[in-house]
Amino acid sequence: MAGSIIPRFLGAIIFGLGGWGLGVFIDEGALWVILLTICGVGIGFGLAHYLQYRMPGKIRQIPAQTLNAILLGLTIALVLSAILALPLSQLPDLWGSLSPVVVCLGLSYLIISIMVIRSRDIVPLVGSASSVAARSGDGKDAKFILDTNSIIDGRIADVIQTGFVHGTMLIPKFVLDELHYIADSPDPLRRVRGRRGLDILTKLQKESDIPVQISDADFEGIREVDTKLVELAKALRCPIVTNDVNLNRVASLQGVRILNINELVNALKPVVLPGEEMRLRIVQEGKEHGQGIGFLDDGTMVVVEGGRRYINSEISVTISRVLQTGAGRMIFAQPRS
Repeated sequence: MAGSIIPRFLGAIIFGLGGWGLGVFIDEGALWVILLTICGVGIGFGLAHYLQYRMPGKIRQIPAQTLNAILLGLTIALVLSAILALPLSQLPDLWGSLSPVVVCLGLSYLIISIMVIRSRDIVPLVGSASSVAARSGDGKDAKFILDTNSIIDGRIADVIQTGFVHGTMLIPKFVLDELHYIADSPDPLRRVRGRRGLDILTKLQKESDIPVQISDADFEGIREVDTKLVELAKALRCPIVTNDVNLNRVASLQGVRILNINELVNALKPVVLPGEEMRLRIVQEGKEHGQGIGFLDDGTMVVVEGGRRYINSEISVTISRVLQTGAGRMIFAQPRS
């Protein structure tokens, strides 16, 4: 309790002294001094309370790109103000004292406003050199965001354990909240999915060789988790790992890079060429008359013409053709004579 009240008392004392000094400067009468001192104490106490309890949460909600724009704009304004301060101070009387302050405040407001409004265009240009340097490095400072579906899916944990992925895994707080909501669902299937996602996340935090970071960033006025993910990815300029088709489309339309787990799995499937021979177990009949169905080790379906009579048997087949469709690969084969 004592630690929380001290900053407010310090704020009250500092602003109280400022009010007293302003009262003496305006009028040496006791009335002005007392009124401004009391106002300073009240403002200092309230401002310190706000900065102590409200400001940290507000700052966490501001995207990193906006903060960079504010700092860059403030730096430019201060440099220009310092350049103009000397000639402005040569103005006669009160103008020489007030002009540098007024110009500094005006430039700060104007330049910061421009930088924030155009942050998506200006900040990347200013930081292009550092971005190129970062991309040319080992990628340890890179970040990627995991969405709810990729965590529940669980395959990302296996991919990370192979050592092919580098950087920092970023788990937004609103994704954690969604996982907890699913895990507490009255629907048994959703509840199992949610608990699986929490287990996978725990596994990532304990066993992963790359750091896992929980982000408190949120976006007021946005309720959809997918929209928040896209906004966070745009603000941090990092990709989203997902297997959600809808999120993939929405993010791609807005210029956000997507790392699709399903596409990765399809790319790593073994290559099968027409004319190759293999052993295959026929497990069920196909849609067309006489067809039999078997599966490769990676789950790819193989349609065997005339394979119905070999159901529950393992036979040698010859690949006749391979078709790539939107749903994956279709492999057709014939029993080897």
